Amino acid sequence: MIVSRLSQITMTRGYSPELVLWLGRRKMNHIMPELPEVETIRRGIEPLVVNRRVTSVLVRQPKLRWLVSPELGQALTGQMIQAVNRRGKYLLFTTGNGRMMIHLGMSGSLRILSSMTAAGKHDHVDIELDNGQMLRYRDPRRFGSIFWLEAGEGHDLIDKLGPEPLENEFDVEYLMTRSRGRKVPVKLFLMNSQIVVGIGNIYANEALFMAGIRPDRLAGSISKKRYSQLITAVKNVLSDAIIAGGTTLRDFVREDGSAGYFKQSLNVYGRGGLPCPICQRALREIRMGQRTTVFCTRCQR
Repeated sequence: MIVSRLSQITMTRGYSPELVLWLGRRKMNHIMPELPEVETIRRGIEPLVVNRRVTSVLVRQPKLRWLVSPELGQALTGQMIQAVNRRGKYLLFTTGNGRMMIHLGMSGSLRILSSMTAAGKHDHVDIELDNGQMLRYRDPRRFGSIFWLEAGEGHDLIDKLGPEPLENEFDVEYLMTRSRGRKVPVKLFLMNSQIVVGIGNIYANEALFMAGIRPDRLAGSISKKRYSQLITAVKNVLSDAIIAGGTTLRDFVREDGSAGYFKQSLNVYGRGGLPCPICQRALREIRMGQRTTVFCTRCQR
């Protein structure tokens, strides 16, 4: 796992100056990172920044998807990072006077580097720490975001999010209540962040296949028994992905240079036209909500 690998690096090399935590290059598909990728990065970064004090903040390029909060440098400098949490696909760095909220967008990455490392063209924000290391935000496409939230302050991007899919609140009673009367395909219902947070396209495809539910079935028509199966599938597929280190693209690479391997276990996503792993019928690929949707017309109903 990525955490144990990071621990090994930090113990043997004393915070390697070239330790990189990233989510792949995304040159071809421009797919947003999904919950397992963001959780993988959170788990990797947390032990390297928690209880470290921020000594300086350098914003080279504030024009991301939204402007970097202009007060970020003044608010964060001198603060100790107390925790790194995740809400959906947002990373939250908590300090004594507020939180830094980061979304990686389509091409964003966070790296732990020596504070002496020269900046590249797309290195937009450096947060230097009191141990000679820095947290560097890189984003070639600049679709990510960095906001500063004062203590107790919320944000429109996270205030209305649904429950986390791996928490107990996401159960069959909740899903039945929210789905009744809904005439939207269950896949789009599942990907609605106000219903449940963090289930992106890849894992929605996989969970529906595991539960045996067609992605185009109307959310309001699905029985309690089948929603129970879907919740189990969602929790399993996300947990497996987190354990595997997460994968968003074919060229996903972890910090040790090895390729992400959960993609090898994907049953349907990216396999349109290939045999179903259960019945061998060719998997069908359609577009739904402008996203690739792959399913088995025999095994899913």
